[in-house]
Amino acid sequence: MIRKLAYAALATGLFFGAAQAQEGMIDALRQPTLDALKGKKVVFVPMSMSFDLPEGWAAIMKKEATRLGYELDIRDANWSTDTGTRALTQAITEKPDLIIVQNFDVASYARTLKKAEDAGIKVIQVNMKSSYQTDAFVGADWYGIGEYAANRMIEQCGKDSGKSGKIALIQGPATAAASVYQLNAITETLKDRSDIEIVSSQTGDWDQSKARGIAQTVIQQHPDLCGIIGFWDAMDAGTGAAIKESGKDIYLITSGGGNKTACQGVENGTFNEVVSYDVEGQGRDLNNTIKVLLQSPEPAGALKFALYTPNKIISKDTMSPTSCWDLDLLKK
Repeated sequence: MIRKLAYAALATGLFFGAAQAQEGMIDALRQPTLDALKGKKVVFVPMSMSFDLPEGWAAIMKKEATRLGYELDIRDANWSTDTGTRALTQAITEKPDLIIVQNFDVASYARTLKKAEDAGIKVIQVNMKSSYQTDAFVGADWYGIGEYAANRMIEQCGKDSGKSGKIALIQGPATAAASVYQLNAITETLKDRSDIEIVSSQTGDWDQSKARGIAQTVIQQHPDLCGIIGFWDAMDAGTGAAIKESGKDIYLITSGGGNKTACQGVENGTFNEVVSYDVEGQGRDLNNTIKVLLQSPEPAGALKFALYTPNKIISKDTMSPTSCWDLDLLKK
């Protein structure tokens, strides 16, 4: 009798267990998460929508905004700090839930970003930092990029290479985060190296023609130049063109978002190496940061964190079919 009751209890348990498995369990976190995101407003103020980085970020963010039901509003600064400041100021009066900003330099937006925070608006800075730290930074590890490039120049041009040790730097604008942090890293890495000489350090201002002119002049002044560190691949297409014109073997390292033109530049010999900070990965990190901040009950300015992009090295030795991305495919 006891055995029969035990079998009956076991059968009943299996029945109810199977029924519960068929019905499934409720994910108690899913709906509150969706509710926290739906209907929210996010404003994105890039330097300009005319080049690959913000275009790629925007394409990735738009997909997630559509999927989760929040609004992404793009306010193009169109290469003007004044226009960007007006866009940010207007956004602050509208009180969106979140602002994403790509700074021109470390100073121009600092006060405006603090005003946004004081108004209770959370702020993400993407790729180019301000001196004022907001809730989050998502972007390139500029110090790490500069440190890597300097060490590669030691390998390519230092005492063990048998070459001159002379290198040149072609920066972006002097106050841009990409310039100040990379320059610091390069200087620190090379400060005790008597075998490496920086013979020129000039600002190309993200301009391809200006970079080409600088490279042409430096190569003429230093016929034994060994290498150039450029600070952005779109600008350094001009640097690479000047090297090709000279017919000299000058090692060019640059960095960028990893668009397909970076891989093409390595393939055709314009660049020896591109340090990619991977716009696809940054887009994913941006989306995750947006979702964290929109769900967080903490007030603006309470969270201070950074998601630095892992560097991806693109060279003829490392390049694969997945090394670079295509904007047309990101938009699909």
